[in-house]
Amino acid sequence: MLDINRLREDPTGVERRLQARDPSIRIAKILELDKARRSLIQEVEVLKARRNRGSQQVADLKQQGKDATELIASLSSVAAQISALDGTLKEAASKIDHLLSLLPNVPHPDVPVGTKEERVELRSFNERPRTDFSVKPHLEIGEEKGLLDFRRGAAIAGSRFPMYVGMGARLEMALIAFMFFHHAARGYVPIIPPFVANSNSFFVASQLPKFAEDSYHCEKDDLWLNPTAESLLANLHRDEILDEETLPRNYVAYTPCFRREAGTYGEDERGLIRVHQFNKVELFKYTGQETSYAELDGLVADAESVLQALGVHYRVTLLPTQDLAQQSSKTIDLEVYLPAQGRYYEVSSCSNCEAFQARRGNTRYRPAAGGKPQFVHTLNGSGLATSRLMAAILENNQTQDGEIRIPEVLQEMVGAQTL
Repeated sequence: MLDINRLREDPTGVERRLQARDPSIRIAKILELDKARRSLIQEVEVLKARRNRGSQQVADLKQQGKDATELIASLSSVAAQISALDGTLKEAASKIDHLLSLLPNVPHPDVPVGTKEERVELRSFNERPRTDFSVKPHLEIGEEKGLLDFRRGAAIAGSRFPMYVGMGARLEMALIAFMFFHHAARGYVPIIPPFVANSNSFFVASQLPKFAEDSYHCEKDDLWLNPTAESLLANLHRDEILDEETLPRNYVAYTPCFRREAGTYGEDERGLIRVHQFNKVELFKYTGQETSYAELDGLVADAESVLQALGVHYRVTLLPTQDLAQQSSKTIDLEVYLPAQGRYYEVSSCSNCEAFQARRGNTRYRPAAGGKPQFVHTLNGSGLATSRLMAAILENNQTQDGEIRIPEVLQEMVGAQTL
């Protein structure tokens, strides 16, 4: 959530940067409500001062043995006015908070203005694979080899719920274990969190109120199925004050993820490209304000190290303003190449949310140099999501005789060199 003081101090500049994300954004209503609320606060303060003076006068009159009935009646009227205004103030604050909760984060100055198609390629790793034969799409070869069974998965749960079978299941579990322990060895604290969260946790993570329709909700218990471990890890230190000397705090978590992603999908998004359930290893950082962008570079490098270990060709792109998630100030994507489609697909979005989530969760730190606590910056990134990564392995590692080479770092866990 944005700081209301930032909107007060630079309304034109903040609105202009927000409109780079969404031209329809206007903050005038928030500022209007805020101005009226502050005027009411002043009115209440005047009335409370009057009440305090009157209370002292009543005490003085009683001490002098004089009648204070008229003054007491007058003060009762003042108390009623204060009570009514307090109710109005509470309602105004609720309206302001709701409108603020719908606003996205302000893009970092480095973020280019533009649409999804205008993302900027920063670098790539390995050459794009070229073959002398036609590469089969991952869904076709996965079902042909008995690695994937979408038909039975759909019978169990519905369309776009994948089912991994046999060696496909072994490869999926090997990917999860490799990535989880890979990051743990690099200094991330391992976490296996609850796979559901309450509404307050989803609000802190910025899933609510804006993205309620995209998430699975268990209404009876008011619990939400995890769409990404970011939603859980953003709440690890809710309402805590950390010491700056303990930052950054780095966490790696494994969770299954569930997303409605309502809509229709084209032929190019069949199979594992866009599904309602997938596995993901998530990276999350709590940092100081001065170091968060250096930590973002480190987060990207850590996510890249998985792709490099797997020998997968990928590119790194900087997202433009209109492609940022609501909570992100700057996002860098890692995209793998699928030769059967001739397209790149995102497998990790590494984002700096600055204080956006921390302000919602009241997560702060004490500066080492002294002074009042400040909000931490939170960073997140997939390290990685397995579904599209699995698709990349099945397509990029095909041989002319129809086998699939298993990346060397996974062979021992899978128990084979090829599929």
